[in-house]
Amino acid sequence: MGLLDYYRQFEALTEEEINSGLREEAAERRRKALTRVVTLDLSQTTWPELPHPDVVNAITFTARAGLHRYPHTRGAALRKELAKRHGVPSERLIVGDGAGQLLSAATRALIEPGQELITTWPSYPLFPIMARRAHGRAVPVSGGVDALLEAVPKHNTRVVALASPNDPTGELLPVAELRRLLAGLPEGVGVLLDECLIEFADAQPIDVSLALLEDHPSLIVFRSFSKAHGLAGLRLGYAIGGPGSEELLTELEPDLGVSELSQAGALEELRCGAELMARRVRHVCEERKFLTRELRRRHFDVTDSQANFLWVAHPTLDGGELAARLARTGVLVAAGSALGEPRHVRIGLRNRAASMRVLGALDNALA
Repeated sequence: MGLLDYYRQFEALTEEEINSGLREEAAERRRKALTRVVTLDLSQTTWPELPHPDVVNAITFTARAGLHRYPHTRGAALRKELAKRHGVPSERLIVGDGAGQLLSAATRALIEPGQELITTWPSYPLFPIMARRAHGRAVPVSGGVDALLEAVPKHNTRVVALASPNDPTGELLPVAELRRLLAGLPEGVGVLLDECLIEFADAQPIDVSLALLEDHPSLIVFRSFSKAHGLAGLRLGYAIGGPGSEELLTELEPDLGVSELSQAGALEELRCGAELMARRVRHVCEERKFLTRELRRRHFDVTDSQANFLWVAHPTLDGGELAARLARTGVLVAAGSALGEPRHVRIGLRNRAASMRVLGALDNALA
């Protein structure tokens, strides 16, 4: 049908007939829109919203002005800003291509073939991979600090790797327990503390663990811009060590430095993103309390979380089946089988609308 033919079809119709047809078409579009279910993805630990516009502008400006140049290898301006915020010398802070890259580099630097990495389990799935790639072996341990201190002397332990808050359980390692662990470990055992989710914790000050660096040179703390900062696509993390750690930290840095775009985005995030991140954290803390209470009221087992997700188990239903039922309602959660515990699912936290949809989906899935 040509353009003129399209308009000629209306010549024999009255205005009311034309309007009636248009109303019917609009009603049909509304019906289709109402039946379409938008997927709610709560399976990830990263933040789903767009970053601050100034961060995007800083990256764009840097791309236009400097893509033809190699980056500043050590990220001097970013390191200086981070060191100032955390109250540590910039020589004891390095940046890398994500906290995962730095954790892997630290494991390779510390572990010799045949030595072992001990970690609580379930925990960050990268930890066993790190040990294997360093030609060592991972030893998973169930329990807290007492279980770790009991396991270390039984093995050829070189590294203890911990995440606090822990992924996937969300549990926070209190600073008193971390201090007790550091004091009880034999000399020569390094502690790699992954604090990529620490900004979501409200049980203790977020920098309290850094105070232990002065007296415990075996400790290295790792942080990230991927979670609360909402910049996972930049692949940027950093590590902080105690006195005497400078030489080791230098070994962990990427050989060719961190992308200039990543440096620019992270630096602008530190300068302008505090309010946006505080709002994200506030929403997460509110929903963490609300959803934990509502799930327990429905007889779910919910681990006390200090992260931006909950570790949840149904009394009788396997985690994989629960995740599958939720997926059929358009709500995606992470099944625990891939995270070290098949009974559980990990449910990301967002806002009240997301929490209510999760609860409604659970009620329907279990009806």
